[in-house]
Amino acid sequence: MKHVTEFRDPALAKSLLAEIARLTRQIGATRARPVHIMEICGGHTHAIFRFGLNMLVDEGVEFIHGPGCPVCVLPMARVDECIEIAERAGVIFTTFGDAMRVPGTRGSLLQAKARGADIRMVYSPLDALEIARRNPEHQVVFFGLGFETTTPATAFAIQTASREGLENFSVFCNHITVPEPIRALLNDPHMQLDGFIGPGHVSMVIGTHAYDFIARDFGKPIVVAGFEPLDLLQSVAMVLRQIAGRRAEVENQYARIVPEHGNPASIAAMADVYARRPSFEWRGLGEIDASGLRIRDHYARFDAEVRFGVGYGAARRPVPEPEGCACGAVMTGRIKPTACPQYGRGCTPDMPLGALMVSSEGACAAYWQYGGMRGRDATPAQSVS
Repeated sequence: MKHVTEFRDPALAKSLLAEIARLTRQIGATRARPVHIMEICGGHTHAIFRFGLNMLVDEGVEFIHGPGCPVCVLPMARVDECIEIAERAGVIFTTFGDAMRVPGTRGSLLQAKARGADIRMVYSPLDALEIARRNPEHQVVFFGLGFETTTPATAFAIQTASREGLENFSVFCNHITVPEPIRALLNDPHMQLDGFIGPGHVSMVIGTHAYDFIARDFGKPIVVAGFEPLDLLQSVAMVLRQIAGRRAEVENQYARIVPEHGNPASIAAMADVYARRPSFEWRGLGEIDASGLRIRDHYARFDAEVRFGVGYGAARRPVPEPEGCACGAVMTGRIKPTACPQYGRGCTPDMPLGALMVSSEGACAAYWQYGGMRGRDATPAQSVS
């Protein structure tokens, strides 16, 4: 298929793999002392396992899975608050499908729906707007969740609701940003990271300069990457070239999609609708300064936190992780999913303890679906086509 097959060309893949092997030897990396490259985006994690890239690259390269799955980094308390809103009389709660099966302390949104709450899966906030137009007697709430990729669409929906005077629509805003948790990881003295593969979809919105601090302040190379096999292999080679040349720069492998300065219309909409929260809670990382977005005061009538008195607008209680659940350690790259004591035992796609097993970008889901690892001690499959 045009514009896909050219990014899956076997001859080009072999050439890139040979270059990766050559650069790995030049650097002196080995299986015992590998180069640690973190792919920030969960979509990249799934692509790496889907195409078996983790088993094709030289053994001196180790992929570290980062906190780039917005559903996965959502604390259990946020899920509890979603259910609290959804179970109120007269509320229609709308959400992306990824969030339906994420467990909180009172079960998931899917289980709350089974108990009788009117919870509907939508494909965009515009779907939620249409539900609000058709149900003026109900309060329709959209679960605004995601990184900068989905944040503009929610902003456009709020602007549209404001123009139309649609007073029965609101957003439970849990949008978060990518650069801040990366800074938090780099400030962790226990993290061993040599370079980054930067997120493609997020960068399409915010551009590449948002990552300048990674190279400038921490001396680590980062390459913004696409999602096809050759995109990722080329990005790994570009990171290794920087390391071999003792350089640390922001490079853009995904230039066919990602503009240097981002998308002006999206950036303007976000600036109009959102302000930075002083801090926001991340699963596995705790509170991170200026990493979450709230709805600005002039759109407060569309803010579900204000309307329902939940979230960061109200008193919050800490919610501990389930016993034995290592989601936080997996999301921050400290351990692989199979090192979690619950993986494949107490936590499976049918009965998940954490979001990483059910999110379409979760690392545990990638290992389960593509890695041939259906138990903690299972041996991975040799290849994935």
